[in-house]
Amino acid sequence: MKAVLKHTTQLSSYLTFNGNCREAMTFYATCLGGQLKFQTIGESPLAKKMPAKMKECILHASLTNGNIVIMATDCVREEGLIKGNAVSLCLNCSSEEEIKDVFKKLTTGGKANHPLKNTFWNALFGDVTDKYGNNWLLNYNRQ
Repeated sequence: MKAVLKHTTQLSSYLTFNGNCREAMTFYATCLGGQLKFQTIGESPLAKKMPAKMKECILHASLTNGNIVIMATDCVREEGLIKGNAVSLCLNCSSEEEIKDVFKKLTTGGKANHPLKNTFWNALFGDVTDKYGNNWLLNYNRQ
C-alpha cells in the first residue's frame, strides 16, 4: 500500500533524556542556534500528581531554527532509558563552514566516529556520537 503525504507533513526528532534534558537541549542550541523553549512538569497540569523532585524535570522542550526542529523530554517510560544505535539525527548543512562548525561543537565531550571527509557522492560527511549518547550524521552536498 502506498501512502501519500501532504506537502505540509514534517518529520521531527523527539529525544528522551533522564533528568538532563535542559542541559542537553541548551548544548544543542549552542551548536545549532535557534529558539529554545522549555515546559517543566511543575508548569503543567501534571504537577499535582508528581513528587516534588519531578517538578523541575522537563515535560517538553523544543529547539527550532528554520527547518531544524528537535523536541525532547525528561519523561522516561517505566522500562527506563535505553540508548541504542538504531536512530541518528541527520543534519544537511548549507555550507562547508557550517558543517565544520557544528561538527566541532557536537564532538565537544563526545566522539567523532568518522571525521569529516569528502565522499563519492560529492559531499563532505562525518558522524558523531555526542556527549549525551545521541548519534548525528552531518552532510554538506557540494554543488
